[in-house]
Amino acid sequence: MTEAILLVGGKGTRLRPLTVHTPKPMVRAAGVPFLTHQLARAKAAGVDHIVLATSYLAEVFEPHFGDGSSLGLHIEYVTEDEPLGTGGAIRNVASRLHSGPDDPVLVFNGDILTGLDIRRLVATHETTRADVSLHLTKVTDPRAYGLVPTDDTGKVLAFLEKPQTPEEIVTDQINAGAYVFRRSVIDTIPLGRPVSVERETFPDLLSAGAHLQGMVDSTYWLDLGTPAAFVRGSADLVLGRAPSPAVPGRCGDRLILPTAIVAADAKLTGGTVVGEGAFVAEGARVFGSTILPGAVIEPGAVITDSLIGTRARVGERSVLTGTVIGDGAIIGPDNELREGARIWCDAQIPAGAVRFSSDQ
Repeated sequence: MTEAILLVGGKGTRLRPLTVHTPKPMVRAAGVPFLTHQLARAKAAGVDHIVLATSYLAEVFEPHFGDGSSLGLHIEYVTEDEPLGTGGAIRNVASRLHSGPDDPVLVFNGDILTGLDIRRLVATHETTRADVSLHLTKVTDPRAYGLVPTDDTGKVLAFLEKPQTPEEIVTDQINAGAYVFRRSVIDTIPLGRPVSVERETFPDLLSAGAHLQGMVDSTYWLDLGTPAAFVRGSADLVLGRAPSPAVPGRCGDRLILPTAIVAADAKLTGGTVVGEGAFVAEGARVFGSTILPGAVIEPGAVITDSLIGTRARVGERSVLTGTVIGDGAIIGPDNELREGARIWCDAQIPAGAVRFSSDQ
């Protein structure tokens, strides 16, 4: 098994303003673009040829990764002129694959952080002689996901849309966003139009009698689609809870990248990352957060479970919890921002302008 397709064309609208200037797979998690972690794990599983299916801000991928040789990979890039969905994107890059008709081709969604045993998924695909094999994971509350019930042997029985009532929750197994396709199956996907593998390709294959195999792997799994999830995923990579050979340093309570400056009495914990050229001043406390390159955290600021964008500034004594600060934004001193707040790129909040407590 040598080939994989990575679907990295999405606009990342749920992650805005992080994705205003940067495509979702290139937003930094644990000090490097998130895509780096996926590429490194694919390489570790024996993949050597990867095709990136790009669309939104497609021009930023190749200058960063080049031909992939620095990662021990051969990377090619295919850009969609119009968004084609998951299935359409897979079909659109098929001409770049080298595999024979019965060979396995890995496909990954570009926003999933997982400890999946990739080799085991491929082995399951081959031993069961499946047409498509899917990584399934179990979740406590499956209402936000499509359900994938299987029989005792792991054969997929159905693809069920997000359940609306308790009676519709027939399984806790969901599609986890990693697949192995028999190469010839990819060629059956319609070319040149939007196609969803979840809503069209997989149900149609099942109806036609194809063998779709599910493999439950309940190791670490996280959909990085929201800012809160992305911040958590980065922290989990730093802490070693999520596996990746691409973390640029030893796992621990914090990760400080080269050229970052952190005051001696600043406290960084919970998997916090401080990017290149960033500055964390004296008395600042940062827990479980990502400080992107060039950002400035002023004295006495307290930041929890938040992401501070490139070249952004957080003023003295400001308190941020569960907040995303866009690139270049300036948060003046003595502000309080709580869960869910998103400050857009280059916005400026004056001193003490946002409070949840008295200014005394």
